[in-house]
Amino acid sequence: MNKMTERLYNGLIKENPTFVLMLGMCPTLAVTTSAINGVGMGLTTLVILAMSNLIISALRKVIPGGVRVPAFIVIVASFVTIVQFLLEAYIPSLYDSLGIYIPLIVVNCIILGRAESYASKNPVMPSLFDGIGMGLGFTVGLTCIGAVRELIGAGQLFGFQIMPSAYEPVTIFILAPGAFLVLAMLTAIQNKVKINAEKKGKATKIGSGCTGSCDSCGSSCKGGEA
Repeated sequence: MNKMTERLYNGLIKENPTFVLMLGMCPTLAVTTSAINGVGMGLTTLVILAMSNLIISALRKVIPGGVRVPAFIVIVASFVTIVQFLLEAYIPSLYDSLGIYIPLIVVNCIILGRAESYASKNPVMPSLFDGIGMGLGFTVGLTCIGAVRELIGAGQLFGFQIMPSAYEPVTIFILAPGAFLVLAMLTAIQNKVKINAEKKGKATKIGSGCTGSCDSCGSSCKGGEA
């Protein structure tokens, strides 16, 4: 796995900002009343993440350490302002739906966290792909939460009626408590899948690598005693 692919995988799966790191919870819980809102907020954050990581990485040797956080905020705020104006001009419906959470991207802990922990310490291209990977992971997380909430709470998906007319929507899922319920449910499912995969991987690794000759093995598995 090359460096670029590794950064994409890291953001999507290994360190997904929504389901693993639990970052950016304010927009995650507030705007995911529908799948389209989740996609919109996720892609908006992706663009800002990628571009801010790119610029911060390019300037990492120029920005003095003592003012790095204010400098990061200025860079992120510049891109947030640009994206905000573009949304207001070309996608006003999405701009109205996301509301105050667009300017609040400036202080989103995902963006500042990646700037501090990765972009400010690594070359330009890996930092760009790190931003894209984290942004894709955030988009997937928000879209999944929004899709479940919209489907159960309104019987729709991306604005299209999915459930039959006899279906009675569970309106709590498009209210604030529903966001917590769906986040907890999806996180639990993801953790269960990961645990099962790790168990299978561990079993496969031992089965394929253990020769039964414990005297010449540096492992502490003590398989020969079984």
